[in-house]
Amino acid sequence: MQLFRFANPELLYLLLILPVLTVVFVINRVRSRNAIRRLGDSALVSRLMPELSGVRPVLKFVLLLAGMTALIISIARPQYGSKLEEVRKQGVEVIIALDVSNSMLAEDIQPDRLTRAKQAISRLVDNLTNDKIGLIVFAGDAYTQIPITTDYVSAKMFLSTIGPDMVPKQGTAIGAAIRLASKSFTPGEGKSRAIIIITDGENHEDDPVSEAEEAAKAGIIIHAIGIGSGQGVPIPVSSGGRKDYLKDQNGTTVVTRLDEEILKKIAVTGGGSYIRASSTSIGLDEIFSDIRKMDQSELESTMYTEYNDQFQIFAALAIILMVLEIIIMDRKNRKLRNIRLFRFKI
Repeated sequence: MQLFRFANPELLYLLLILPVLTVVFVINRVRSRNAIRRLGDSALVSRLMPELSGVRPVLKFVLLLAGMTALIISIARPQYGSKLEEVRKQGVEVIIALDVSNSMLAEDIQPDRLTRAKQAISRLVDNLTNDKIGLIVFAGDAYTQIPITTDYVSAKMFLSTIGPDMVPKQGTAIGAAIRLASKSFTPGEGKSRAIIIITDGENHEDDPVSEAEEAAKAGIIIHAIGIGSGQGVPIPVSSGGRKDYLKDQNGTTVVTRLDEEILKKIAVTGGGSYIRASSTSIGLDEIFSDIRKMDQSELESTMYTEYNDQFQIFAALAIILMVLEIIIMDRKNRKLRNIRLFRFKI
């Protein structure tokens, strides 16, 4: 369900012009001031050029930027949802269980394991149409980050905020993630449901295979993606603003290794497939191709089916700001300077 959207969101990239214009304006202002200083004493130059204003050009430029911002937002067509409806579509329900433990910061998959996984999930969400997706994060325990939904925009927004610091307990509780995911699907029979686990597989907390077996009994397919190398790499951490590596209580550098065996067992037990990620491909596309082959079930969702344009407000604001920018002159006006609207004789 998406209350607010832009009909042409790609046009918002035009906003990148504004910082460029700001840099050009600042450079020109500095050059102008330096040129005036070379003419002589600043007080004398000010007397010789009484119409010169330091505030008006800045004000005009601010009005110009604000007007351009309003204009760009206007042509991007902001819209608010106006009609909610129950929509029935054919699709599948997928919950991604993403490992956010510290070991996912390892850089054997560039730029690091967690970032590459998030990038792959984001691209997957971009290609979804009728399917429902949910996201669970786990480390020492599992937490629902995005409930099962068709609101892909919100899903991507929450995805960008995910990091190891959002989970208070470190570890890798794959079993807890499977258990929570199994309870998070839409209730009802005949649903096509799948869980995708993305982790380095170093399970320290529970028995994920038995949890996968329970999920399989409920008709839930479990796929696993192993991310990392089997050789073992250190875990980078920030210490005093400098890059360091995680160490144990004895001062020994902690090394994280991909445990493929446990992930293969989970996938076999869950009736799904196992894929080892690489720097070029995480494997989500391949797994989702398999999920697409599942029987599509009827999914119900509440969503906005009509939107009202709100660009008129921004268009009017853009016109007002542009007109003000034109009316205000760069220099002081000698004739207007002597006008006093509230002048009293005493």
